[in-house]
Amino acid sequence: MSWHSCKVALGVPLLLATAVRGQTVLQGSGPGDVVNIFNTDAAILESQEPRKDLPCVVTPVKAALGFDLKFHAGYEVSVPLKELVGTQNLLTMIYRVTPADHHDDPVYMSEHVNVPDINEDARGDAYLRGSFDLGEGKYHVDWLMRDRTERVCASFWDIDATLAPRDGPVTLDIAPDSITAADQEPFKAEPPIERDAREGPLNVKVIVNFAPQNSTSATLQPLDMNALIWILRSIARDPRIGTFSLVAFNLQEQRVLYRQENSTRIDFPALGEALNSLNLGTVDVKRLSQKRGETQFLAKLFTQELKPSDHTDAVIFAGPKAMLDNNVPQESLKKVADADYPVFYMNYNVDPQAAPWRDAIGNAVKYLKGIQYNINRPRDLWNAWTDMMSRIVKSKLGKRAENTASR
Repeated sequence: MSWHSCKVALGVPLLLATAVRGQTVLQGSGPGDVVNIFNTDAAILESQEPRKDLPCVVTPVKAALGFDLKFHAGYEVSVPLKELVGTQNLLTMIYRVTPADHHDDPVYMSEHVNVPDINEDARGDAYLRGSFDLGEGKYHVDWLMRDRTERVCASFWDIDATLAPRDGPVTLDIAPDSITAADQEPFKAEPPIERDAREGPLNVKVIVNFAPQNSTSATLQPLDMNALIWILRSIARDPRIGTFSLVAFNLQEQRVLYRQENSTRIDFPALGEALNSLNLGTVDVKRLSQKRGETQFLAKLFTQELKPSDHTDAVIFAGPKAMLDNNVPQESLKKVADADYPVFYMNYNVDPQAAPWRDAIGNAVKYLKGIQYNINRPRDLWNAWTDMMSRIVKSKLGKRAENTASR
């Protein structure tokens, strides 16, 4: 059995300082191992009796399937600031998550949070949040938090991580009855993939608009960022693809942020570094003077990246809705209309009812006789990629047959 720690963040709305966090990994090697925690903590976890010596409100976070094809669960807890008054206070969270079908194989997690100095006149609450990843199954959580004076808050709850009937075909990226720490590295490198060369490796170009759902937002929220990254990872992990070209851009800033040409792997760490240059909170005066700047940028992107002479098997656009006042001019799209590879658009949209019509990229892809997929749930990504790959393979086999017949 493996043991994991869970990332926990403390936010105190009335304070400017943030908590200093320190993680501890509780280790074991298999069922029946003795975990090194205090006897008093172990007794509280075993008691199954809620405690509020340290006043707090614990709210379990229900398991939700993410685009990474793992269930995400956890908790939120609030503590009155008056209970944390003073200096050098320390909050320690210890909890275990046990699969219902494997009572002898719990996973223990621990976190230590150094609390900022809090004045006696502080009002309001401090909020903490913890999360972990789960495979499909049912689980029980035993949770406690204590401060430096050994006051304890304890809570206990059950978690149901079950795929909905509509998600039946989806294969999760984590085994059933498994518990792991929440992944805190969205741009970590992908492990090597053994590529399938039986039909000849595919060559695809992926063009991603890294932008927030709300075009007026000054930041790219983690939810949006993670969805776009996992669209990319779904592509990167397909063994039928041999080489990738990647273009990451931001339509609001009208610039290409990162480019990678004909590589056997997508360089996620380098992409993460490049995205650090995003500066959505500022406005370039030159861009303000260009009434159709975003449309012109998009038109240039299409004409430069969709060259008919490219030796590619597919071009895939991905990103949120790009609602512009003007569509890409048809005279620009006619320059690339003769491309002999399929074009796709994976439109990530968390609220499809808010803007049910096609955006500027969708209209351009439609003109090129491409296909748009609307992605707002993990199963949408799964279904879209399954359909897309079947079309790409069919297109390549068709071109190969045509070349053979013309000889």
